[in-house]
Amino acid sequence: MITKTRTTKETDITVSLELNGSGKSKVSTGVGFLDHMLESFSKHSLIDLEVSCKGDTHIDDHHSVEDVGIVLGSLLAQAIYPVKNMERFGSANIVMDEACVSCDLDLSNRPFLVYELEVSGKVGNFDTELVEEFYRAFVLNAKISTHIIQLRGKNKHHIIEASFKSLAVAIRRATTRNDRVGIPSTKDVL
Repeated sequence: MITKTRTTKETDITVSLELNGSGKSKVSTGVGFLDHMLESFSKHSLIDLEVSCKGDTHIDDHHSVEDVGIVLGSLLAQAIYPVKNMERFGSANIVMDEACVSCDLDLSNRPFLVYELEVSGKVGNFDTELVEEFYRAFVLNAKISTHIIQLRGKNKHHIIEASFKSLAVAIRRATTRNDRVGIPSTKDVL
């Protein structure tokens, strides 16, 4: 398990992960909905994950959500780069009742985010605009090219949770060991 800590005036975060784990998690960010999404992410990616965040949630959840994305993404980058003997590409379409969200990604070491979820307002006390903030911070720091696209859905909770699960399964597939591919690039480096 690898660990990273980041402390700012707004947040104090420690994240530990085991890339090839069993999907166990212990998450406490002070943002209940984010905890639920990260637990789901851990379960479906099979990444063992421990997250602790003390943030300025008395202001709002923005700093905690974004900064957890930064730390989790940078730790994932540490775990996967340089990419070797991994599939590299991953995709998943995940259904939750009426909702279906697609995630396609490339462990490219070149961050890019396409985010097309139609969610606004709140889920409980959680501002749904923070989902994009989390993904942007995560993807830029993980250095992965990621497309998260809503195919169907109306229920905001279902759409967001399906997006976290599709990201998780796509990462699980992309990081699957495959000794035959060696370095999965014609450049011989990622």
